[in-house]
Amino acid sequence: MENRKMRSRRSWRWVVAVGVALHAVYMLSIFDIYFKTPILRGGMPLVHPKGTLSSHPPAKRLVLLVADGLRADKFFQFQAPPASNSFLRHVIRRHGRWGVSHARPPTESRPGHVSIIAGFYEDPSAVTKGWKSNPVEFDSVFNRSRHTISFGSPDIVPIFCSSLPPGRATWASYPPHFQDFATDASFLDHWSLDQFKSLLNASLSDPHTNRLLHQDQLVVFLHLLGCDTNGHAHRPYSPIYLNNVKVVDSIARDLYHLMESYFNDSSTAYIFTADHGMSDKGSHGDGHPSNTDTPLVAWGAGINFPTYLTFSQQSQHHANANAFRFVDHHMHGPTPQEWDLHDIQRLDVNQADIAPLMATLLGLPCPVNSVGSLPKEYLNLNKEQEAEAVLANTKQILNQFLRKSQLKQQSSLYFKPFKPLENYQSILQEIEDSILARNFGTAIRLSETLRELALSGFHYFQTYDWHMLMTVITLGYLGWMINLIIHVVESYTSFPMNLITKKSGVPGSSKAVYFGGCLLAAFLSFLLFLEKSPPLYHAYFLMTTFLWTQIMRNFQFLKALCGELTKKSLMSHFKLLVTSCVAIFVLEFLVMSFTDRKLYTWCFLFVGLLGPVLLLYFIPGNYFLAVFVWLASWFLSGFTLMPAEIPEKNNLVVLSGALIVAIALATRWIDINKRSDKFWVYLSEDTKKGSTSRMLFFVQISLVALSSAMVWISTSHRAEKRQLLPLHQLINWSLAGTSIVLPLFSQSSVLSRLTSIFLGFAPPFLLLSIGYEAVFYGAFALVLTGWILVESAFNYSKEKGSSSRLGTLVGDTDERYLELSDLRIPLIFMVLFNVAFFGTGNFASIASFEISSVYRFITIFSPFLMSALLIFKLFIPFILVICAFSAITKIIRVPRIGLYFIVILFSDVMTIHFFFLVRNTGSWMEIGNSISHFGIMSAQVVFVLMLFAITNVYTKDIQIATRHFSNKAL
Repeated sequence: MENRKMRSRRSWRWVVAVGVALHAVYMLSIFDIYFKTPILRGGMPLVHPKGTLSSHPPAKRLVLLVADGLRADKFFQFQAPPASNSFLRHVIRRHGRWGVSHARPPTESRPGHVSIIAGFYEDPSAVTKGWKSNPVEFDSVFNRSRHTISFGSPDIVPIFCSSLPPGRATWASYPPHFQDFATDASFLDHWSLDQFKSLLNASLSDPHTNRLLHQDQLVVFLHLLGCDTNGHAHRPYSPIYLNNVKVVDSIARDLYHLMESYFNDSSTAYIFTADHGMSDKGSHGDGHPSNTDTPLVAWGAGINFPTYLTFSQQSQHHANANAFRFVDHHMHGPTPQEWDLHDIQRLDVNQADIAPLMATLLGLPCPVNSVGSLPKEYLNLNKEQEAEAVLANTKQILNQFLRKSQLKQQSSLYFKPFKPLENYQSILQEIEDSILARNFGTAIRLSETLRELALSGFHYFQTYDWHMLMTVITLGYLGWMINLIIHVVESYTSFPMNLITKKSGVPGSSKAVYFGGCLLAAFLSFLLFLEKSPPLYHAYFLMTTFLWTQIMRNFQFLKALCGELTKKSLMSHFKLLVTSCVAIFVLEFLVMSFTDRKLYTWCFLFVGLLGPVLLLYFIPGNYFLAVFVWLASWFLSGFTLMPAEIPEKNNLVVLSGALIVAIALATRWIDINKRSDKFWVYLSEDTKKGSTSRMLFFVQISLVALSSAMVWISTSHRAEKRQLLPLHQLINWSLAGTSIVLPLFSQSSVLSRLTSIFLGFAPPFLLLSIGYEAVFYGAFALVLTGWILVESAFNYSKEKGSSSRLGTLVGDTDERYLELSDLRIPLIFMVLFNVAFFGTGNFASIASFEISSVYRFITIFSPFLMSALLIFKLFIPFILVICAFSAITKIIRVPRIGLYFIVILFSDVMTIHFFFLVRNTGSWMEIGNSISHFGIMSAQVVFVLMLFAITNVYTKDIQIATRHFSNKAL
């Protein structure tokens, strides 16, 4: 047995390392399978359109106004009467075109601006640089223009202007500390306009600036950040946000009059839009329509005038639900009545369609990697110009398809072409002939058909390796799970030792298996090298080959294990079958909970009813524990009925501090006044608490009370003065930092240490809370306490009733082997771990992060520090779960790492399920959520391991109290 335990200690670190590497590599496969970057690295397009129009372009210059974080419905509702003095409403009804621009997730500022200005959807690798710098340089409308003038945020303007050649851009951005969430940020929008006004004034005395302004193909870009900052700080339905909409409207008006009076040539085109919207809770990032739907208003040179609809046309427009065209995965419904725009034709676009629109207005070639389709209905062109523009847009997209096809054909050993475009040259020739014959309608129709085929072909090559990668990744996960089962059975169960000796099989067979695995890996790598596959492809194949080689090495052991299982009794087989069915049911329940968090409400209502009955059946007379489980389960069940958009209720946060103190006092009372003949025999110490322990407890209680007070003081002052005092900031940081260190100095008994951990993480959680999630912290701790008490009670009953366990209850420090019934521990852990995910929101959604939670620590925009605080807040409930898990493994004396591996095994069952649920069609909300679900489960092995390492600092010295049973007690 000792040799077996020594092997286990040596091998578990190796298993963890393999698991971390596997999940890290396989998690990246989702982008190779579904979402490859559209940027073509290396090589030139095969067709080179010189420009969108051969004749004089309709506009000499273009003004692009991007109101960051402006959602479509709030904009158009604000523009509706009685706001009759709205400038942009006047434009919509008299001078231009309008619609909704549909963004793609991630609905963040950089990806949104990339799609507007460059015409493609962000390279996923940009996330590694915080979406601030360019991981891969790309073409854009700004690159194509003669000169670009830009003013705005330091997070956006430098991305597009800093890399332009000298003399090709005039730009400036305000200091980062201007982005203060404690102020009304509309002054940032005025700053951008004032900078442009200053430039125009300077041009009156500076000939060089004057020449720059009067050249053609000029782009003026003003980035207006006010709506985004005010939306985060005050919500998009707040008076401050709605007033910022008015400010944006006035800036559009002032800029228009400024440009028209300065140039006075009616040759300026204007585009007003937003990069993304804003959810009701003041966040963005996912595919919810409140984040993806943004306004689009265009007017000026080259833009069509509005089309008014008759009553019958309005009915037809609403019946078709799309008078313009399909817009990616959206079909917009009837224009809401509150917008008061149902009588004007609405033309929706994809966000990437704005780039070819701007390029056409200026007579520029479309950006090389643009996937946008020219919305010709916005343009005021004659039929010949329209045909030329659509053809140029089609050729530009066809370029990318041809380049992708060429690269894949050069590298593939067996190339499968995109059959619908094998005769693309004949289609191009037919379009050219139609233009020469002045049959422009036919030319436009054929060009649009060819463009849609090119986009389909482009997508075909982006997912060209789909089936191969899906097969390899699935085999990899299955191989990992089988290896994990082998390791757990070998190291942590009581199967006979003779099975262990059979794992090596015939002497020398391991070397032969490894040699065969190396040959297979070398052969597969050679094939991938010939196909010029990305490095990650090699990693996928090598990892899968390695895992299945390990399985073949253990083939004899698996065969002997199956034989041993067949020798078991019918009752043992029945128990195994029932346990497996229960495990699968729980895992499928958890999968469904990712899309409907209310399932946890029914779960805990059911536990509250059935749990006490089972408890009293197995441990008669334990009425206190039965009532406690019932109340705690029902208390927690209500939180998943709460809205994911947490409403601000700071009084509730303050009252939660009192709840936390009450829970701590109750556990302290139990710890001191325990009874040695009850189940908390494991949880308390023999000796009375010393003065140091009492002092630490009251210090922690005081910190919780002080944190509650600071929640009220900081929030009230910021609401009145719209600023965060440095003194408040210092106190809050000090409270949070001090409190999480104090549990390290608490007593080592189970109740003392867990109570101290609960109190230690309460101050930062309260300071980072804005509503009911603070109450969730206390309710969740009660359920975890109930779990610990139930496991202690069962273990006490088992030990008390076992005649073989006379004497010391846990004086023997050896861990026992895992049993089939121990699977309940990882299953309950996974349920509670997911409740920590979804108890106060939808963790799978990027937009669920409540940025206002950090305002008691920092209000100046700092994305990495704010993200770190948000993630730390989300980690706290997980830390409580793992601390409880660690305590239970010590109480029932099972190897914690063995149960951890079972947790990972169960997680991977869910991971494979989510892997096949990932989709790249449907609404962007569905696409984004499917990726998030897979990413969460795939990362859980690393995530849980990291949290185990963190919590081990707090739980490694927990001691189970030593107790002796008398024969009478037994």
